Amino acid sequence: MECIVLAGGLGTRLRGAIGENTPKCMAPVNGHPFLHYIFEYLTAQQCTRVILSLGHKHEVILDWLKTEQRPFEADYVLEQEPLGTGGGIQLALLQAKSEHVAVLNGDTMFRVSLKEQLDLHVAKDAETTLALKQMHNFDRYGVVNVDVNNCITSFEEKQQRETGLINGGIYVINRNAFLTRELPEKHSFEKDYLEAFVAERKFYAYASDSYFIDIGIPQDYQQAQQDFKTIF
Repeated sequence: MECIVLAGGLGTRLRGAIGENTPKCMAPVNGHPFLHYIFEYLTAQQCTRVILSLGHKHEVILDWLKTEQRPFEADYVLEQEPLGTGGGIQLALLQAKSEHVAVLNGDTMFRVSLKEQLDLHVAKDAETTLALKQMHNFDRYGVVNVDVNNCITSFEEKQQRETGLINGGIYVINRNAFLTRELPEKHSFEKDYLEAFVAERKFYAYASDSYFIDIGIPQDYQQAQQDFKTIF
């Protein structure tokens, strides 16, 4: 299991809580950086290699890596300038060795079974498989529409909704299929890739009711402080 972790986020909305010099993935949760818990999760998922896609304040992350014990190989790529989510994935995939690679956001914890997601991905011969989470009474996320065969049919913009499936930020990607797309060096994975090519019906959904939290806003960052006391 080879995984990419997108860890170049600026964390603008969290600066009041974590300061300007702390990358978002290094936001402290109960005495450990958030990235520590992602590594704990990836260890449980039997990940064998992690490629960190780094940018903002990468030195902080690299210094921490020297102190972190882990059972998997850890490498990194460095964005010389912000490349967007798609550009960061593209840069890391160039260093990947596996045919199918899992991609995670460095500021989100979605405790899905990566093996189950990978198995579905392979069974469907998908180009990319998204982990989706059912949400209720929300306006922070867009919605992903799926047919009876788990094929993703469309994406809808953020608005107030009573219920819907959201993109949980974990992907399994066919490396070669993605890299053969004619995408610019800088691009949005969501807008320029997923939404642009969804009509080709090569994207599939793995829905899970596993624990999910996105620490991108202070309220959920504080919630993680409570939740992780019992989860980890």
